[in-house]
Amino acid sequence: MKVAGFTFIRNAVTYDYPIVEAITSILPVCDEFVVALGNSDDDTEALINNIGDPRIKIIHTEWNESLREGGKVLAVETDKAMDAISADTDWCFYIQGDEAMHEKYLPVVKEEMQKYLSDASVDGLLFNYEHFFGSYEYVGDAPKWYRKEVRVVRRNPLIRSYKDAQGFRKDGQKLHVKQIDAYMYHYGWVKNPVFQIKKAKSFSKYWHSDEWIESKIPEIELFDYSEVDSLKLFSGTHPASMQNRINQQNWKFKFDFRKKKLSAKHRFKIFIEKLTGWRIGEYKNYIKI
Repeated sequence: MKVAGFTFIRNAVTYDYPIVEAITSILPVCDEFVVALGNSDDDTEALINNIGDPRIKIIHTEWNESLREGGKVLAVETDKAMDAISADTDWCFYIQGDEAMHEKYLPVVKEEMQKYLSDASVDGLLFNYEHFFGSYEYVGDAPKWYRKEVRVVRRNPLIRSYKDAQGFRKDGQKLHVKQIDAYMYHYGWVKNPVFQIKKAKSFSKYWHSDEWIESKIPEIELFDYSEVDSLKLFSGTHPASMQNRINQQNWKFKFDFRKKKLSAKHRFKIFIEKLTGWRIGEYKNYIKI
């Protein structure tokens, strides 16, 4: 069984992306790892090269700045990385530049890939998610946070990144996937507020017009984490690859649980979910089998 990791990144230093932590968190189960490195204005390439692992292959790409609707450029860059994976690969393990996997889940992922290796009905593997917000202490628990997504897919030219690269489709159809007992940790909303506001201003252009950005994103120097609706304390441990970053946290954020900002509709959704496990109106870009 051959496994290839893949990701895309651009200006990781400028926007403080944990791309090294992301790559190294899943590298132990990968035979190769493809990084689609977009045209950057910083030392992102040196950052990745300093990992010093021969399995890592960097391909240089140019982002299409005209793709300004729905985050499409992110899917295009994901496809570039996937297309550069060796043809004899069995499974492709996707990770984004603000995600990381706890090492305790790697044996599970490898076991499940081996289990379904010869089962052609399985297009991919479905992971659970934790979304950290504000600091490494809190995770989002409102209905807006997606609970699951596909992060392992077969090496198949028909499988393409979908919409803003959150998931995948096969020849335009939803993938048939197996749920596995593993979590992906998403750290996209955890960084110094100076970097977070820079990221918000920069990446919004891949979803919205300049006019929208000017009207919706204030001209401030620090991101305001206090506007979140609802969080809960994280009770687990973080991936080993993230520990240095966590130890170097240089900002403070505390959430007052007495001041949750959930609408009546969201409170009802949460009540039903706790009672039945069903999330009303949940977006599912996959078919569980």
